[in-house]
This record gives sequence, structure tokens and C-alpha cells, in this order.
Amino acid sequence: MADELALDLEELRQLQGIAKRPRTVSIISSEIRNLEKLSNDAAVAAATSRTPPPISTSTKVVSNPALTYATLGSFSWDQDNDKVKIYVSLEGVAEEKIEAEFKTQSMDIKFHDVQGKNYRCAIPKLNKEIVPEKCKVVVKPTRVIVTLFKASKGNWMDLHFKEDKLKPTVDKERDPMAGIMDLMKNMYDEGDEDMKRTIAKAWTDARSGKGVDPLKGYR
Repeated sequence: MADELALDLEELRQLQGIAKRPRTVSIISSEIRNLEKLSNDAAVAAATSRTPPPISTSTKVVSNPALTYATLGSFSWDQDNDKVKIYVSLEGVAEEKIEAEFKTQSMDIKFHDVQGKNYRCAIPKLNKEIVPEKCKVVVKPTRVIVTLFKASKGNWMDLHFKEDKLKPTVDKERDPMAGIMDLMKNMYDEGDEDMKRTIAKAWTDARSGKGVDPLKGYR
């Protein structure tokens, strides 16, 4: 097709050179412009078809489960009303070799190839919730600073979540007598012969209503 267009253009230009009447020259010039446009479009299409597709230079980092990590369990931290800062003493850290994962109530930071070793600093359950998208890791010459932004303002008593051991656990389904029975059974199993005789007698009297109220003790 390109060869045919070239021949047509050459012939039209020859006719344009010998034409005398203005209308004839105008018609020939218009057709030459049309053919030139078609010729250029055909050339661009041919060049595009010969151009190989671009090669992607981006590299996808694939996590290697075979890697081993030394745990960084010792670090310092402080806080203000809005955020918590964790200071990890570690030299030779490259920022591009840090893999940080922040979740609503956890953090997991991996430091790869630090003087030939891999390190990990993780807290599986933080004291309170954080804002993952605002948290960040900053590398300094001799340490790494992890900043956690609190989801709600306030003071943290610890970095790690801890159950309130002072809060009693109430089992509404449990029979109140069951606790007394378990206690007496343990005392009976662990006691000497005198203790066993005393408990056996007390329990017998309690069941017959004579001497012991299991909920209040000896009468």
C-alpha cells in the first residue's frame, strides 16, 4: 500500500507542475495533501507494528519464608498523648531493606541484611489500638525509631496488651455449691487421715443438716 501511495503522489506532483488552470491546480493540491496524510499514517502504523513491547523493569519483592530472624526483644519507648515512639538500637540498617507491617493492634518490623543478619521486632498485641496508615519507621545512624499513632488519645500503661487480673471472672452458669465441693474435694485428696475424717464428717453433717452450712462454714 505504501508503494502505491508513493507512485500516486509522484504522478500527482508531475500533473501539478504542468497544470495551468487554477481550479485544476487546487484539485490536484488537495488530493496531494490527502495522499500525504495517508502515507504518513501508514508509515506510523508500520513503525508501531515493528516496535517490540516495553520490558517492565519493576521488580516484585517476594517474601522468603525460609529466612531466619533474630528477635529484637529489648528496646526503649516513650509516649505523649497522641503517639508512642519505640527506639531500637541497631546499626547498619538500610531503609529500603525494612519490611514494616502495622495493623490496628499489632506491629511487625523486619530488618533484612543488617551486617549479614536479619532482625525482627514484633508486638503481636499492643496495649491499645493504633492508626496503621500513619505509623512510620525512621532510620538513624545507630538506631531505628518506630512511631505509632494512637487511635485514641491517652496514656498507655505498657506497650503490650495485658488482661486485667484484678477483674473477677464471674461464671453465671456455675452452681455456687460447685466451688465449695471442689475446695473440699481438693482438701480431702491432699490432706492427712485426720483431715480426711474431719472433712468426711463435716460433709456428712452438712448433708443431713446437723453441723455445717457449706456456704457459711461451721455453726
